[in-house]
Amino acid sequence: MTCPGNEDDLKNRLKNYKKEYLINDIISGIVVALISIPISMGYAQVAGLPVVYGLYGSLFPVLIFGLLSTSPQFVFGVDAAPAALAGGTLAALGVASGSDEALRVVPVITFMVAVWLLILSLIKAGKLVNYISKPVLGGFISGIAGTIILMQVSKLFGGASGTGEIVELVAHIVTQLPQFNLLSFVMGVGTIVIILVFKKVAPKFPMSVVMLVAGALSTAVFHVDRWGVKLLPQVEPGLPGFKMFDLSVVAQNPEDILMSSLTIAIVIVASTLLTANNYAIKNDYKINNNREILAYSAANLCAAFNGCCPLNGSASRTAIAEQFGVKSQVMSVVAAVSMVLILLFGTSFIAYLPVPVLTGIVLAALIGVLEIGMAKKLWKTDKAEFSIFMAAFAGVLIFGTIYGVLIGVILSFVSVVIKAAAPPRGRMGVIPGEIGFYDLKRNRRAHPIKNTVIYSFSSSLFFANIGIFQEDIEKAADEEGVNTIIVDAGAVGNVDITAADRLVILADKLKKKNVRFYITEHGGEVNDQLRKLGAGSLVENGVVRRTISLALRDAGIVRPYPLEDREGTTPFDTVLERNDHLAEFEWAFGDEAEEKMEQMAVEVAGKIAEKINDGTFDKVPEAIKDAEGLSFWGRIGLFDENELLDRIEMHLSEIVKRGKVTQEKLEEVIEKRREIVEHKLEQINPDALKTLYSHRRKLYEHFKEENSKAYEHVVELRKKHFKNLEQTDPELARKLMKMYGYDDEE
Repeated sequence: MTCPGNEDDLKNRLKNYKKEYLINDIISGIVVALISIPISMGYAQVAGLPVVYGLYGSLFPVLIFGLLSTSPQFVFGVDAAPAALAGGTLAALGVASGSDEALRVVPVITFMVAVWLLILSLIKAGKLVNYISKPVLGGFISGIAGTIILMQVSKLFGGASGTGEIVELVAHIVTQLPQFNLLSFVMGVGTIVIILVFKKVAPKFPMSVVMLVAGALSTAVFHVDRWGVKLLPQVEPGLPGFKMFDLSVVAQNPEDILMSSLTIAIVIVASTLLTANNYAIKNDYKINNNREILAYSAANLCAAFNGCCPLNGSASRTAIAEQFGVKSQVMSVVAAVSMVLILLFGTSFIAYLPVPVLTGIVLAALIGVLEIGMAKKLWKTDKAEFSIFMAAFAGVLIFGTIYGVLIGVILSFVSVVIKAAAPPRGRMGVIPGEIGFYDLKRNRRAHPIKNTVIYSFSSSLFFANIGIFQEDIEKAADEEGVNTIIVDAGAVGNVDITAADRLVILADKLKKKNVRFYITEHGGEVNDQLRKLGAGSLVENGVVRRTISLALRDAGIVRPYPLEDREGTTPFDTVLERNDHLAEFEWAFGDEAEEKMEQMAVEVAGKIAEKINDGTFDKVPEAIKDAEGLSFWGRIGLFDENELLDRIEMHLSEIVKRGKVTQEKLEEVIEKRREIVEHKLEQINPDALKTLYSHRRKLYEHFKEENSKAYEHVVELRKKHFKNLEQTDPELARKLMKMYGYDDEE
């Protein structure tokens, strides 16, 4: 379904509206209004208000929400959770349901809810919904629904509603049994059964409305009230008035009102945003979370001035509107207009409504709110998540809503810690002829590399899981023949101080055992964290490497990799390798990369001079390549080697002074090595050359500022290099000259 309404601006939504949407929106709006009559009246009673305030809450607040919401199909109104929480606050304050005091307190609660929602919108709290897990929310909503069911169940047989938690509510039901009326019970239970059956066989049919009419007819025709069936009180026709409320209620009960209203606001945000986003994902449109919270605030502010209880999004009514093809919030406008007509001309029928029928309609709706399907799914798939669901559910029933939320949230975070403490982990190998590294257990064709363990760890490293990480690595190091351990840390996004300290200890311990240890594939931010946490030695000493391939290369394990199958043989001799085409120094050292590369260039220049002076190398062209391998960092990738060559050129005079070789000879060595590197990059990825020379231009600009004479000399060397390259590879020479800014004539 493609819906309009994705724009924040009302003008744009009207502009995008199509006339063919109108029929579906009108039908959906009328159905939503009719469905809202019994449900909103019932929930108004749950909140401690006269039933007419449920109708009031379905008029102006719904209209305001429809004008402000970025969701094209979501229904807002009087709903279970906020009504129950408001009613629970009344009970905590000792205020009788339906009393004048309740009419004074409930609008104040609603006003404070609107204030909290406004604050949540201003601080852009829309993302907070991501931190409330579905099992917590499902258990919490189910707990509230279960509590309301227990509150209302005695009204099915002629008793009064109860208050409190499960123990008090069950005791209240027992005390109401002397009021038992068989006809009331049959009408109430019959209403529930009929609605639930039709929900299965004909979900689009508004059976709640039919039962409402049937209940009114039972009074008008059969006078069921004469048989002891209670009826709703008479409601005068007319629209709701706007009235001020008494904020002194907050001063008299600050803790109860403020905490209760904050809890209601959080519940509204969590349950409504989650549901609204689910519909958005399902129907391929986007909503603005913070704009939605603002819409919730405005609607509740209006409800407060109408004397109503707090309002919430309704998943059940949204589902019904979707079934009737709703396309936009024109539906809410139509629903509000329909409610105007009901309040002006249809309130007389309310006095004919039997209480057990209305209670049955509400309880049938609440049974639909119970997340029984989620509980079954969690039981089958994840017992820990099921326990969290049940804890939140039981917490609400036993201790009340606030404690239920706290219990669920705490258990949710405990579950996250437990899962992170023992994340998925395993060993990896290579598949002959394939690129990359693969889980050995999940790929029968994958084989480990001889004497090497490639270990994957799928979680950030912190105090709760570093122990199991260290234990796995140390066990691998003790295996016969293992001399290299490489960690695939692609899933490691963070490292805490405990893990950083233990990694340093682990690296030192493995070094003493002559086992090479590498941490690879993680983001560069992790390297920054390691340095800040005092574990910079892991970066300085080359323990962290950008890729598994680079770690293998540094360990002296090159293609073709020596593979071993599960019996220890090595039958394969060809394996493709993921080639390097990014600068590793920038990844490893971040802002310090230039300083570290210069430090390495100075070190390598010194080693070249020493080796040449000692006459160690008979073949001078190998000097730079071998000297690079002697540096503190270890072997480096092609990009970084190119930059290293550029930087060594800036130190040629120093090398000449210290070694027995001419500058021209050294320049020749560097140019030959550069040609080899460029050819390798060309083979790996032609686009990599563009990145290389883009980076080189920036580097030369730096050289130009630091040492203009050396820069001019390097430029001359580049021109000479291109002319030499033309002799061996004219096409590559032209490509490089064009990228670097030289034309053919130069």
